[in-house]
Amino acid sequence: MTDKELKVQEKKETQTQGEPTKPGRQFIPSVDIYETEGAVMLRADMPGVDKSGVSIDLEKGVLTINGTMDGDEDPSERVLLKEYETGHYMRRFTISEAIDQEKIEAKIVDGVLTLVLPKIEPAKPRKIEVHGG
Repeated sequence: MTDKELKVQEKKETQTQGEPTKPGRQFIPSVDIYETEGAVMLRADMPGVDKSGVSIDLEKGVLTINGTMDGDEDPSERVLLKEYETGHYMRRFTISEAIDQEKIEAKIVDGVLTLVLPKIEPAKPRKIEVHGG
């Protein structure tokens, strides 16, 4: 398998210090990060999470993504085999100073969260007029 071929990854459960305060498991969502001329794009895979279950916080240059979902189990059904694990998602990123933090946008469609992190526009050269006193 070459480096450019698709590699399947298993869900990874987060390792936290201390005692959990929420019931259920918490996973690290898989992400793709890529760059365009004007922005850095981040896509996080959070199956089963909809708009109401997403929380994105930015504090002191750290972007925190949380995704929560309700279990999809029907009490009238008896589980015979369950390979798909559900839970909550959480991931943190340190944001570069080159990102315009006031203009970050996010949307989620079919369990895929897309964040657009626009780059700060560089200062443009200009002529400064000198006034007499």
